[in-house]
Amino acid sequence: MYRICKIFDVECGHILSKHKEKCKNPHGHSRKIEISISANELDDNDMICDFKVFKLALGEYLDTFDHAILVNNKSAEFEFYEKHYERVIGFDNCDPTTEVMASQIYNFVKEEISKGLEYKSSQNNDYSFNKNIKLDKVRVWETASTWAEYFENES
Repeated sequence: MYRICKIFDVECGHILSKHKEKCKNPHGHSRKIEISISANELDDNDMICDFKVFKLALGEYLDTFDHAILVNNKSAEFEFYEKHYERVIGFDNCDPTTEVMASQIYNFVKEEISKGLEYKSSQNNDYSFNKNIKLDKVRVWETASTWAEYFENES
């Protein structure tokens, strides 16, 4: 079994409207997003897949989080932030905790992998996820010492 991981850095804020203490206030984090995939076999280039495909397939989506504020779309604050800020991401009736963020990103990555698309680089080369890969997990770091991850059990 082979495994690779790609890490993206994202600066974003969130509001945890259900929190009892300080985290109910707007605050930000320097996050790392780790995406881990595995395969039983390597491709014709002796890789699980080229790391470039991560950036081509996922970079634009993950960039939507950069310098955005994440807010529960049913919270009292949501309309205020949507009206006054450019980069607001509403989480559907749930607080944008690190756990929820990891799950949302996992589902997006899983969908991209299942599409089997080819992505063109700026040099016009094609990149794609190997057909035999498995998305293992998405880990989102909230601070240097705390993270949450999401994965699906194989049972």
